[in-house]
Amino acid sequence: MTSLAAGLSSARPSETVDIALDAHPPNARRIESVDLVRGLIIALMALDHVRDFFGDQSVQPTDLANTTVALFFTRWVTHICAPTFFLLSGLSARLTLGRMSKPVLTRFLLSRGAWLIFLELVVMRFALQFNLDYQVTIITVLWGLGWAMMILAGLIWLPNWLIAGVGVILVVGHNALDGIDSSHLGYWRPLWSFLHEPGILFSNGHSVVVVSYVLIPWVAVTALGYVLGQIYQFNTARRRHLLVWFGLGTTVAFVVLRWLDVYGDPVPWTTQRSALWTVVSFLNTNKYPPSLLFLLMTLGPTLLLLGAFENGVPQLLRPALIIGKVPLFFYVLHFYLIHLLATAASYLRFGEVANTFRSPDLAHFPFTQPPGWGAPLGIIYLLWIAVIVLMFPLCYWYARFKGRRRDWWLSYL
Repeated sequence: MTSLAAGLSSARPSETVDIALDAHPPNARRIESVDLVRGLIIALMALDHVRDFFGDQSVQPTDLANTTVALFFTRWVTHICAPTFFLLSGLSARLTLGRMSKPVLTRFLLSRGAWLIFLELVVMRFALQFNLDYQVTIITVLWGLGWAMMILAGLIWLPNWLIAGVGVILVVGHNALDGIDSSHLGYWRPLWSFLHEPGILFSNGHSVVVVSYVLIPWVAVTALGYVLGQIYQFNTARRRHLLVWFGLGTTVAFVVLRWLDVYGDPVPWTTQRSALWTVVSFLNTNKYPPSLLFLLMTLGPTLLLLGAFENGVPQLLRPALIIGKVPLFFYVLHFYLIHLLATAASYLRFGEVANTFRSPDLAHFPFTQPPGWGAPLGIIYLLWIAVIVLMFPLCYWYARFKGRRRDWWLSYL
């Protein structure tokens, strides 16, 4: 967020998983491998959000001129999160089709998508900034997921081969649009920010709205996830085999295309002052919007993880499985928890809390940091672990609650 501001076990017919971050249709069973991957990824995502609130806003982790190797990789490992959410959103929709008719699934995707957009603009904006002045609004992942789900509601009526074709063409080809200069589009500039180029969607001198999750590439990943969901009709061995080979192929494609450096990312890699920094440059692909190489780099490991956990959930990772069953619950609440921790830290260190409620411009997002605010990476990692530990009992309670109840509204919480 701050970087943008500055610049499954064997599947049976009765099984399904959450759509988007958490949409569990009533009376549906779950695929543990998908829940586990989702739980691991969302827990990892919390690391980046702790860094957003407790790190130094003036230092961008992917700016090779100012970052450190440790800070870069702290940011880089969390890159896997957003692509995984979108991929699993589409995959989950395909699995849910086994229990819903297409008309019912269409209505569910539309209502679910609209709900996520509402959460983004109202609930999550307050979680990030603790104010209602709407001077600065940065639209992030729930916005993208919401639109992707609503568009998927139409795509599911197409033949699978056509959905796959649309997804591949958009993922591979959208970087060909990078040369379009939005400043020449006039009144159409906000639309281009909505579709492909992150930037200002609205500004009137008092309020500014910035979109960071654009539609074209993220809708494409969701569509490919929907097509991928078909392999869960196969037996475990065949499914695992396909997931591993898809993951390896995607990862090799990233290495080869990045090495050739002719297409797929707007920023080329360069030889740096040491081999380690050259690797950093090689891995420093573009997330806003997610380039072809960024998606290959992140989706390959996701597919490998899905394949690796086809044999079952290791006992050590079962807490992540619980989190993966209630990801939207975790997502919303952990932002409030982190911001409250930042408010408490501001009071203890500086004797004030008003700064944690102020975000007057993009340079002070998600809140205004006092001088000397940024914590060392070691402290950030400790705070991340603390957030996971504090969130787990709540997730455990809510997962058990959802397991006992079949109320319709639980599909939206």
